[in-house]
Amino acid sequence: MRKITFACLLLVLLFVVTSCNMDSIFLLFQKPGETPKREVTTETENKAVYTKITPQDAKAYMDEGDYIVLDVRTPNEYAMMHIPGARNHAVENIDTISETIPDKNAKILVYCRSGSRSRQAALAMIEQGYSNVMDFGGILDWPYETTR
Repeated sequence: MRKITFACLLLVLLFVVTSCNMDSIFLLFQKPGETPKREVTTETENKAVYTKITPQDAKAYMDEGDYIVLDVRTPNEYAMMHIPGARNHAVENIDTISETIPDKNAKILVYCRSGSRSRQAALAMIEQGYSNVMDFGGILDWPYETTR
């Protein structure tokens, strides 16, 4: 009976390990505070991947400088409240993002209201050839300064 139980556990472990890619396995062992915290979900021809980070990680990148902060909410939402220095380009018009950010190698931090549109925008930008896009979710989770 012990051998059967051991064999079953070994098969389950083997299934879990082989069904995960290495990035997913490394995420399990990531230490608190390590950056970036990556959620790898989509890979395109240009080998850029969708990357989800925390608001705290985004703030650290912003403090470093050399990052474009992109608000993908509507212009009305942006006017009511936004992160200082953020550019606005609504996700509904993401196919024209090259008008707002022509450099496809620019370091871009994307946010929206709750995280749904920022994910959508980040994935669309990667599909358009942007190589360094990170989604940090929504302004609802942003614990830092905002502008009205």
